[in-house]
Amino acid sequence: MAWKTLDDMDLDGKRVLTRVDINVPVEDGRVTDATRIERIVPTVQDIIGKGGVPVLLAHFGRPKGKVVTKMSLQQLVPALEQAIGKDVIFVADSRGPAAEAAIAAAQAGQVVLLENTRFHAGEEKNDPELANEMAALGDVYCNDAFSAAHRAHASTEGLAKLLPACAGRLMQAELSALEAALGAPERPVVAVVGGAKVSTKLDLLSNLIEKVDVLVIGGGMANTFLAAKGIDVGKSLCEHDMTGTAKEIMEKASGLNCEILLPSDVVVAREFKAGADNETVVNDACPADAMILDAGPDAVAKITAALDNAKTLIWNGPLGAFEIAPFDTATNAAAAHAAALSRAGKLVSVAGGGDTVAALNKADAAKDFTYISTAGGAFLEWMEGKVLPGVAALG
Repeated sequence: MAWKTLDDMDLDGKRVLTRVDINVPVEDGRVTDATRIERIVPTVQDIIGKGGVPVLLAHFGRPKGKVVTKMSLQQLVPALEQAIGKDVIFVADSRGPAAEAAIAAAQAGQVVLLENTRFHAGEEKNDPELANEMAALGDVYCNDAFSAAHRAHASTEGLAKLLPACAGRLMQAELSALEAALGAPERPVVAVVGGAKVSTKLDLLSNLIEKVDVLVIGGGMANTFLAAKGIDVGKSLCEHDMTGTAKEIMEKASGLNCEILLPSDVVVAREFKAGADNETVVNDACPADAMILDAGPDAVAKITAALDNAKTLIWNGPLGAFEIAPFDTATNAAAAHAAALSRAGKLVSVAGGGDTVAALNKADAAKDFTYISTAGGAFLEWMEGKVLPGVAALG
């Protein structure tokens, strides 16, 4: 899909309504993790550099269409000013005369931050009237919030249809990375999908088997697939009611020449705690009173061999109970191998999803992946092959 970027827009003297994701953690009025704020800086600086006035639109929390003081964006001003290195003018509304006056008075090099868009009930309803009122505040619309692009809201989809629209730098990077991973990837393509439940990732698995060459399944999901093959998984986390679906996925994958890689050996324990007594057994030898908590060394060797042969990697979810040692071993080893291949320029690696980012950070591998998406739901919906309203509106 073609979309315009900041490079395609004339921003000189223009008011640029810029949808960003600055929904950051705050404690006692202070930002405790400014990562999302830092990631919007290139877009804001580019707009200023092109002579435009960035007018930031964002949501914070779930106020459900009402003004909730503790969810005001005003508390983010100090963190924004520190990250951007510019004055940030806060306006206590995201529409109307006060916003119009503040934007009109903004000087070159200043940034305007409008109040939480979700203080208006029309935001999440994609109300045309609210979108029109917001559109009246600007000349150009820039969406830099891929993480909110799966929502058809007034500030993500409605606005894009009312003004000349483009993607910001973060959105551009995200879309380019995902296009490289799933749109027109270099083959072979390997996908690693882990996590607890097959039921939450049915759409993802169904889409991936049509697009990748090897699908590695880990975590609790792998237990469900092993059970579908008639293997006793003991007391492991397993969706026994999903074994029929798992069988269908495996049969469909076979017909599409997609190899599904399940753990050939597993690490089992009688209790789920750090340092628990454990043993490694072949995948069909899990004791009846034990549970599978990680993939074994032979399984990891097969995964790393698949990665050695791959050109593109998509990663979503851990291979085991990565939160506690020693059940983080498989995830750490596979992630380190993928990171090394990426660092050497042999692999394009794209990863995303909450647990995924945490697992790759824990393995000290995230910094070497080609792209790490922090978008959560939007990343998963893109991987599932769904149309994201906020992206489609930019086309």
